Amino acid sequence: MAKRRRQIIAIGGAGLAGQSDPPLLERYILAQTGTRNPAVCFLGTATGDADAYVTRFYASFTRLRCRPTHVPLFGRTPDLRAVLAAQDAIYVGGGNTKSMLAVWRDWGVPALLRRAWRSGVVLAGVSAGAICWFESGITDSWADRLRVLPCLGMLPDTCCPHYDGEPDRRPSLGRLVARGEVTRALALDDGAAAHFVARRLLRVVASRPGSRAYDVRRTRSGPVETALAVTRLPARAR
Repeated sequence: MAKRRRQIIAIGGAGLAGQSDPPLLERYILAQTGTRNPAVCFLGTATGDADAYVTRFYASFTRLRCRPTHVPLFGRTPDLRAVLAAQDAIYVGGGNTKSMLAVWRDWGVPALLRRAWRSGVVLAGVSAGAICWFESGITDSWADRLRVLPCLGMLPDTCCPHYDGEPDRRPSLGRLVARGEVTRALALDDGAAAHFVARRLLRVVASRPGSRAYDVRRTRSGPVETALAVTRLPARAR
């Protein structure tokens, strides 16, 4: 059997059909598994496994050809090694990234996710579930201001979600780059998703018109923002 690719799909915001109907980003994630009826698991740790968020996950994915499930870390937690290894895709929700990573580390989840990624399970997520895969992410886990948070390091550099969805994102990232706290960042608008194969960016796709992605770098003259090519997802599967 051919070796499956290591894939990560990072969504800047508005995942779980938040701004598209049908659920375009969710359908795109499932398509990358190469499986006719893929198993997909939701990790809602960043919101403390909030019931409403879990419900949104099922409302989106039960409309598609797949076998959805979720793994709680704040209730009775199943055998994580067995459950995560059995998936074709793992979808991580948004919320408090710092708290999510702390809980994950206590349960040994990072090592299990890395093992799943290497075996070909598609890893995906939105907001906290997008930035967690990178060396660092721009997070609002603290109430006072956006900060740089060290993350799992499966992807290089820094990721900033909600680039067009929250007014302080663009200026905050610019200041962090100018001060040298960030040297290079991938900035994702709501509705935009960056698809990585191994550790290289394959493409950026979008579920809505106007969603963009940017490569933001530090230079001697200051931060430079370069727009990346974006492919709009079709409303109907091809």
